[in-house]
Amino acid sequence: MNPFLTEKHREVRRSVRAFCEAELAPIAKDLDQEARFPWEVVEKMGALGYFGIQVPKDLGGAGMDSVSYVVAIEEISRVCGGMGLCVTVHNSVAVHPIMAFGTREQQVKWVPDLAAGKKIGAFCLTEPNAGSDASGIQAVALKDGDHYVVNANKVFVTNGGVADTCLIFVRTNPEAGPRGISVIVAERGTPGFVVGDLEDLCGMRCNPVSSIRLNDCRIPEDHLLGKEGIGLAIGLAGLDTGRIGIAAQALGIAQAALEEGIRYSKQRRQFKVPIAKHQSVANMIADMATQVDAARLMVYRAAALKDLKKSFSKESAMAKLFAAETASTVTDMAVQIHGGYGYSKDYPVERYFRDARVTRIYEGTSEVHRTVIARSVLGKF
Repeated sequence: MNPFLTEKHREVRRSVRAFCEAELAPIAKDLDQEARFPWEVVEKMGALGYFGIQVPKDLGGAGMDSVSYVVAIEEISRVCGGMGLCVTVHNSVAVHPIMAFGTREQQVKWVPDLAAGKKIGAFCLTEPNAGSDASGIQAVALKDGDHYVVNANKVFVTNGGVADTCLIFVRTNPEAGPRGISVIVAERGTPGFVVGDLEDLCGMRCNPVSSIRLNDCRIPEDHLLGKEGIGLAIGLAGLDTGRIGIAAQALGIAQAALEEGIRYSKQRRQFKVPIAKHQSVANMIADMATQVDAARLMVYRAAALKDLKKSFSKESAMAKLFAAETASTVTDMAVQIHGGYGYSKDYPVERYFRDARVTRIYEGTSEVHRTVIARSVLGKF
């Protein structure tokens, strides 16, 4: 029994799992091979509140807590990592900052359509020369009357190929260094808003990751999120929440790999017995199960702390680091248990292996998270 889950949370798990098994499982392999975004499933997910899991009901959301959120992301990712990525990025680093820093007018303007899945959100921070060092961005937004003129080149934008509402990190005061960074909400269809080619990725292939360029794009001044100069604070707040979501995504992938490893090891026979009876394989299953369970506890702890309105930056970094590393380790062992078949696209473990790898990179690399954790633990000395 997981100490962080109530009966309500377990019902969330049952309902999301049933939906994903019915709607995503039959097409997950094809989505990966075709690099196709499943709009037909997105429409159904939107109607069920998946794109506004923590949005208040008066704005069209499901009004759930953070633990329900990670349970839902885990279950989606267990079946299709790319859709787990879409939903978590949309919720945590697109919708959440608008709810946390936006005015009521901005929330009413953007959130209902985002919560319904009618529009997809994106978080546009990374540039060709700015990734882990967010303060290195070169995008600029200069005031011209009651508009900003924005020029930006954002890369590796999750959901970029389908995003309608984009949080763009820009320099509104290029002379102020990190304190001159702000966030402006840009909408697809605005003159000068250009979506680049989709990336041909190793994993998460159904998620349309692309570049987004803004060329002399005129955006109304009331699209500024919060106020000028607090862009890094908005980014860090979004990423704290985003880490929990990516950790849950990694957890779901690891859980899927564990289940496949168990299933295959009981069916595959070598030396006249199921390979699960061989100690080397049984030991791998034991290690996989232990690491997945430990990751789950860390992810749920971080989410529970957020619900309690307690500090969770260190815990979310720990959860993301450990869950991402676990996903890579567990999927690798699942491939090993399958032997040569694990390297074939006929079996899902090779997809899990590819999907897991990027969880150690996006929304903060494992190295960055180790730095965050170390600073928190060591303090000033």
